[in-house]
Amino acid sequence: MGLPLAITGTGMVTGVGLNAPASCAAIRCAIDNFQETRFMDSGGEWMMGCEISLEQPWRGKTKLIKLAAAAIGECLRNDQRIDPQATPLMLCLAEQTRSGRVLQDDNQFFLDLQNELKLEFHPKSRIIAMGHVSMAVALRHARDLFAQQRVKHVLIAATDSFLIGPTLAAYEEKERLLSSNNSNGFIPGEAGAAIVVEPVYRNEQPQLICLGLGFGLEKAHVDSEQPLRADGLVAAIKESLADAGCDMGDLDFRITDISGEQYHFKEASLALSRILRKRKQEFDLWHPADSIGEVGAAMGPAMIAILKAANEKHYSKGDRMLAHLGNDDGKRSAMVFAWQAVESADGQ
Repeated sequence: MGLPLAITGTGMVTGVGLNAPASCAAIRCAIDNFQETRFMDSGGEWMMGCEISLEQPWRGKTKLIKLAAAAIGECLRNDQRIDPQATPLMLCLAEQTRSGRVLQDDNQFFLDLQNELKLEFHPKSRIIAMGHVSMAVALRHARDLFAQQRVKHVLIAATDSFLIGPTLAAYEEKERLLSSNNSNGFIPGEAGAAIVVEPVYRNEQPQLICLGLGFGLEKAHVDSEQPLRADGLVAAIKESLADAGCDMGDLDFRITDISGEQYHFKEASLALSRILRKRKQEFDLWHPADSIGEVGAAMGPAMIAILKAANEKHYSKGDRMLAHLGNDDGKRSAMVFAWQAVESADGQ
């Protein structure tokens, strides 16, 4: 089993809330903010999107910085124990291959973000530009940092937006966007999200703990012509279950980055049918993109913030959860979480 990690803080800025409690409450109530954007589809209709309204009409790189800074700032305000200079920041961003990606220099973006926050983070900070699966990769790096370095906290933050002209044009051309011409697509959104991660210490109060991580590669990805068997997602889930020391039947519900396309619902269903061996009355599948749209790299930390809020507010479907994420290029990741008190100092 890998080192368990405690999620002790969250921050979030979405189209339905400018902080984590507001966003999670809106998502719980199935509220969305889907409105006509300033972009037009090929049929001459205004595209729908989930845009974040800030105090000024920032765009592009500047807006991404503002979103990330707001989510990180929320985490820091809520936990005065965190010393930024002693805390590595894992910054999750869109894939380098994303069409219309506005960031040309990720390292400069990191420096600009620090300037925006007027802070400097630990030298072991890093950028993870891997889209959806960035979250799980960041948790893996956090495990390594806690094992090798004397750090007390790791911040994982993400910022991303699909509300960019060239990005929308590229996805519309591939018939991936929900539009007047296509019912099998996603609604673009934008978000900033962050979580605080710590090693698991003895705590009589329940906390959200990441018990398992897993990764896979799907050859029959969404842009391929190959028949889908969900091999990549199955591999990721099996690895995360083995890492957590449990079976799929031990889990209570799932949360995922699915944002409306039939491909991803089919993949999740296939993976479940290949792994679950215990009959369950229900095994819910939560997909927050129904409220906030497709938010790319920010979906991972947003999903974890939602799990934490659901357990704290007692509307979770159970104490053990599976989260899974996938990229267009076939990369898959899975995470097993538990809401539990910890009786011994080593988390076992």
